[in-house]
Amino acid sequence: MDRREFVRRSLQVAAVSSAVGGVPLLDLLSFPARAAEGGGAKLAVRKGKDIPALVGETLGALGGMATFVKRGETVVVKPNIGWDRTVEQGANTHPLVVRAVIEHCLEAGAKDVRVFDRTCNDPRRCYVQSGIQDVVEGMKSERVKIEHMDRRAYRELDIANGKDLTRWSFYQPALDADCFINLPVAKHHGISTLTLGMKNIMGVIGGNRGRLHQNIAESLADINSVVHSTLTLVDATRILVANGPQGGRLEDVRLLDTLIASADIVAADAYAATLFGHRPEDIPTIVAGARRGLGSLDLSPGRLA
Repeated sequence: MDRREFVRRSLQVAAVSSAVGGVPLLDLLSFPARAAEGGGAKLAVRKGKDIPALVGETLGALGGMATFVKRGETVVVKPNIGWDRTVEQGANTHPLVVRAVIEHCLEAGAKDVRVFDRTCNDPRRCYVQSGIQDVVEGMKSERVKIEHMDRRAYRELDIANGKDLTRWSFYQPALDADCFINLPVAKHHGISTLTLGMKNIMGVIGGNRGRLHQNIAESLADINSVVHSTLTLVDATRILVANGPQGGRLEDVRLLDTLIASADIVAADAYAATLFGHRPEDIPTIVAGARRGLGSLDLSPGRLA
């Protein structure tokens, strides 16, 4: 069962529940296991200074973008565009990573690619200052669109097995996509220690996101049980090692020229944690994701592609 079919069937269940007087219920009991596929998804880690070539090599290690994007599918590419910061300041996903990933989606036959994020600073400034709007619009493709999120397009859902969140609003286009590509930038975070793939999903939820910080690990596991990332590609071309997530000081940025990719979001985040000198098992969000069946902490050599 593909990503869209799962969501469609879940919402049919919700409609039946509502029709008999209950509240809409998104039952995600079986989805985390499907997302992780037993924790066996390969993990690709590559280094290089030529970003388009680096993206191609990293994806190639996993069989290419066609492994994840099928011809005629609708794709959401979700970078971090949250901050009014320049490329050099490292607070947002590198625009060249975003562009290269979109190009590979198109080559794989994507019907259309949508790019968006719920920003923390003024979205108009974030989209421009990050450099992402310019590179996406510069592709001049009718199949690619960068857009500001429509506040009317959020939908409240009950989370059947939520540990901290039992009901929250989600951005419907993120749920509707056939393929959801998660493109976080690797950063320090003052509350969650790090912000990586699992935390990047906060960019497709509504409501008062500050509420999640009260129990950040379980809250992030809750929302990731709803929004399944088909592929997570962590941008560690440069990482923000202090004063995250917003940053601002160039001395807090380290150039690593690295990309990490996997269909297993927990494994991708776990490897990214090691770039900061952390053990994955010391990061509560990563531990919660593994415990909840969203992926695996296993970084043994046999998983590396």
